[in-house]
Amino acid sequence: MEMQIRPFAARDEPEVISLWERCELTRPWNDPRKDIHRKVSVSPDLFLVGEVDGHVVAAVMAGYEGHRGWLNYLAIDPSLRRRGLGRAIVEEAERRLRLRGCPKVNLQVRTTNREAIEFYRRLGYSVDEAVSMGKRLESDEPTR
Repeated sequence: MEMQIRPFAARDEPEVISLWERCELTRPWNDPRKDIHRKVSVSPDLFLVGEVDGHVVAAVMAGYEGHRGWLNYLAIDPSLRRRGLGRAIVEEAERRLRLRGCPKVNLQVRTTNREAIEFYRRLGYSVDEAVSMGKRLESDEPTR
């Protein structure tokens, strides 16, 4: 299967959000539209989509702040998994991070997502002995 990988374009937003929903990546506290708009304002060339036959079937947001690279929102159309598309888009994100001088890539996976954890292990990722912590600086939840 031939997948074309390219940077995200504004026209991709509906397909990317639909893909994230099918992959169960969206959460009420993260407005996907706001996440997309935040990403395209910072290193838009690291927000990649994969197309097959003109349809977005893969996406990943990568980032690099000078110390570590990050992968977020990796999504592969569930009906097209195990065909190398995930590996291809992750390797392209890693290539772009490496070109920026990035020495290490980090990512977060929910502990219940065994399939994703095994996928990343096959790509050479391992569990770091660290605690992931976060703090919301802005709420994306709808106000009532």
